[in-house]
Amino acid sequence: MTSVYDSDGKQVACTVILAEPNVVTQIKTVETDQYNAVQLGFGERKEKHTTKPLLGHFKKAGTTPKRKLVEFRDFSIPVKLGDTISITDVFNEGDTIHVVGTSKGKGFQGVVKRHGFRGVGDATHGQHNRQRHPGSIGASAFPSRVVKGLRMAGRMGNQRVKIRNLKIVKILPEQHILLVKGAVPGHKGAFVILQKEEG
Repeated sequence: MTSVYDSDGKQVACTVILAEPNVVTQIKTVETDQYNAVQLGFGERKEKHTTKPLLGHFKKAGTTPKRKLVEFRDFSIPVKLGDTISITDVFNEGDTIHVVGTSKGKGFQGVVKRHGFRGVGDATHGQHNRQRHPGSIGASAFPSRVVKGLRMAGRMGNQRVKIRNLKIVKILPEQHILLVKGAVPGHKGAFVILQKEEG
């Protein structure tokens, strides 16, 4: 992340996203696939690390093997197989976008960190090592079970997350860089999907 100054002189926290050109690797239609979509490929991958079916798939599109393939339904820009799409073809400064990514994994966490519980609280009055424990988890004879969906300790993070309505502050087309206001999911260098808000 970094920060830039807007037109009013206010400092705005931004995430720097490298959005190199994507190649159209497949076009799906209602006639052939029962729905309309465009598949885009991003990043380079060595041929020896690519399966033969995928090599044929990329050869058909007339491109080198790609690291990441993502499908976009109802793509608004008219494209042909093998076309290259850059950020300026899709986005403009001031646009509102949604960013999809995998959040940082935090491992197995307790209820205080995972759900914001206060814990038992008091260190005295007979409490013994229960400051960060969940407390009671249910009723007695009825319903004689733990209700589904009860917030407990468990794996936290490492999930697909969509952050909505982030504003594009600046575009640097020569470096293929977008500056987006606010934070996006994932660690440094992680893949994210940028979706333009329609309408």
